[in-house]
Amino acid sequence: MAHLTIGAVVLLSLANPGAPAATGTQPAARFVQDRFCISFWVDPPCDERMDEYYRQIAEANFTVVLGSSHARKPEQIARQLELCRKYGLRAIVWNVDGAANPPDHPACWGYLLQDEPKVQDFPGLAQRVRDLRADRPGKLAYINLYPSHATPRHWGTATYEEYVSRFLREVRPDVLCFDRYPLMNPDKDERDGYCENLDTIRRHALREGIPFWNFFNIIPYGNHYDPTEAQVAWQVYTSLAYGARGILYFCYWTPRGREFPRGGAIITADGRPTRHYDQAKRINARIRNLGPTLMKLTSTGVLRVRPEDDAGRVLAGSPIRRLTEGDYLVGVFRHADGRTAVLLNNYRFAYTAWPTVEFVADASRIVEVDQATGREVPLRDDSPDMPGLQLSLDAGEGRLFLMPAE
Repeated sequence: MAHLTIGAVVLLSLANPGAPAATGTQPAARFVQDRFCISFWVDPPCDERMDEYYRQIAEANFTVVLGSSHARKPEQIARQLELCRKYGLRAIVWNVDGAANPPDHPACWGYLLQDEPKVQDFPGLAQRVRDLRADRPGKLAYINLYPSHATPRHWGTATYEEYVSRFLREVRPDVLCFDRYPLMNPDKDERDGYCENLDTIRRHALREGIPFWNFFNIIPYGNHYDPTEAQVAWQVYTSLAYGARGILYFCYWTPRGREFPRGGAIITADGRPTRHYDQAKRINARIRNLGPTLMKLTSTGVLRVRPEDDAGRVLAGSPIRRLTEGDYLVGVFRHADGRTAVLLNNYRFAYTAWPTVEFVADASRIVEVDQATGREVPLRDDSPDMPGLQLSLDAGEGRLFLMPAE
């Protein structure tokens, strides 16, 4: 993956994302994301334990339920929405088949229109997006795109850039979302490809002035190993470094079928939490606490510092002046109040990191967003008996710092 240097700062308003200019008539109200999205693929079954299932979702610190699999009938969707309201969740409900008069409920964030469309689907999707904006102003018409490692046969275009560009130009979505499940196996490591896909989506979302979300993997299937908690965290914090305003797990409820014979999602097919439930609960708690700050950030650059790199050269012009040898990903942002933010990630998912860090700003003027509370706290030296500022990073972890505006 090539280094992504920081160029001119691009500040795009996400308060009214991608809104067209009025041309004699008032445009339909667009969806505005009001909280960080922590969601998943495969919602729970609609049976007598449904209340228990949705309580578990809320207790695992998810914020949004995506009704992709089980709640599809009107009465099931109505029950889903009531349970989301009960437990403080939002829902994107099933509308793939274009049901008329979609629900207009306080817990309804929007409607799932299609997963992984081809370019040939774009005209029909564009019309459905326009119709939903007119009928349900302010709701999200949600569509999820293919990843970049799919093929022209999947996209319907010669390149992935063309696929994403045409989707934005023709469909005009309010959120750009895709799925990508990187292998992190001993014999094959696809993490750089995950980053490249995130960068493509990041660039297009910034240009369009809309937020982006992405799916990542938590289930063993095919040649995918069952991920460790650190590998799950790596996928999440990497998405945040690129500016994601939503992260979605694949999967929450384990799908039945030959593709997933081992099971192993967050909840088993028969309703038992796996070890991934507590892992997701812990990770989600940290992201929920970061969420209010993340929603105020606009990405201005992403930098990869490899062990063999001259870190000072790679970081030139960034808020970090020096970084001791290691493997890092650095997300740089502009806060809505004008401050600069830095998300410093440990790129390794098998080892902790203890870098010595020198920021451009004086350390006394830097704060960290505490992932246990969401509050801004003074920057702390994790090894004060050693020279320089020492920061501890768990395997796959990131930490978010804020410094004064230049």
